[in-house]
Amino acid sequence: MKAKTNYSKFLLLWSGELVSAIGGGLTSFGLSVYVFQSTGSAGSMALVVLLAFLPNLLLSAPAGVLADRYDRRLMMIIGDGLSALGLVYILLCMLGGEAALHQICIGVFISSVFSSLLEPAYRATVTDLLSREEYSRASGMVSIAGSARYLISPVIAGFLLSVSDIKLLLLIDIGTFFLTAICTAIVRSGLESKTPECQTTFLESFREGWSAIAEKRGLVILVVVSSVMTCFMGAMQILSEPMILDFASSRVLGIAETVCASGMLVSSLIIGIRGLKKDFARTLSVSLVLAGFAMLGFGLKENIYLICCFGFVFFFMLPFANNCLDYMFRTNVDAGKQGRAWGLVGFLSQIGYVIAYGSVGLLADKIALIRQQSVGRAAAGLIMVSGLLLALLAVALYQFKDVRGLEKNEKTLNYQ
Repeated sequence: MKAKTNYSKFLLLWSGELVSAIGGGLTSFGLSVYVFQSTGSAGSMALVVLLAFLPNLLLSAPAGVLADRYDRRLMMIIGDGLSALGLVYILLCMLGGEAALHQICIGVFISSVFSSLLEPAYRATVTDLLSREEYSRASGMVSIAGSARYLISPVIAGFLLSVSDIKLLLLIDIGTFFLTAICTAIVRSGLESKTPECQTTFLESFREGWSAIAEKRGLVILVVVSSVMTCFMGAMQILSEPMILDFASSRVLGIAETVCASGMLVSSLIIGIRGLKKDFARTLSVSLVLAGFAMLGFGLKENIYLICCFGFVFFFMLPFANNCLDYMFRTNVDAGKQGRAWGLVGFLSQIGYVIAYGSVGLLADKIALIRQQSVGRAAAGLIMVSGLLLALLAVALYQFKDVRGLEKNEKTLNYQ
């Protein structure tokens, strides 16, 4: 059993990731503004976002294998340190004049490739550091760090861009990478280093990671649910902007996004302080039902106050769902295989984002054309339909005994 004093090490590691998330949010916001102002093209902005997202998706499974075969803390240090290279490249291009779109794409891609090493190693390290009783509380803290880039970064970036330019944001983000690496190195110095495991091939490691998930039907169902969740989240992300801009200004849109996203921060704080102790399957189902109904209300009327209220509820429920999914995976997968398992889970669950990014925008345009209505109202209709489907899925989810049985698991994990 892990000593509870390891929670202080987790907090140090988490603090570094929080700072890194804020820095990443600064760069994301700044580059979006820079590219749009330089090209006037939303397609160019989407290309940058896609290149930042795809390496993390495609490399999550190989990164999970590496996290189980090599020292996880060292993996995080390498990922943090080298991911700064892409931003340094963009900064150098800007110092020589205006950075071209292809140069920004190259830099973002390089940074994202190395950043992909982080997620499986970070999640598996949380398991290494904490006891089973501390998982739920830690998951809430991780959610807080994840939401910081949407709540804190846009406000800071907007202010800094009013007094300086994108180069300052890049410098700050580059500095956060090294600060995070230092925090990870301090945590690593107090833990036993993992001996590299090279007895198996990568393909065999993938199979072992999948076997750790597939041996329980309930875990497979949860992977599918995670993918559907990310699809609906991606739909909200893509469709909420044209829906609101159809009747309001960009300034109102920014305020609305902050208000809605603050729901995630509030519930993450609640979970971080109190944690969840039991009834994880039921809590997962209820939170997704409420999130689905919130999506129904979100697209109901062109009323910004109503939209903010329902958007807040939607994001408020997400950390509860993520916390339950996180706990049930951690307590049903052997710790020695969690890097591989988390890598595969990350890959499979985020396929939902790819589906949403590639389809819902085009679908909204098509519906608007066929029904002779604005794209905003077509987007609202798709959000409402997605919410209804999410609620129905959540109700069906709780009917599976295999999912409810996951929280009854009494398996003793072999921590490393």
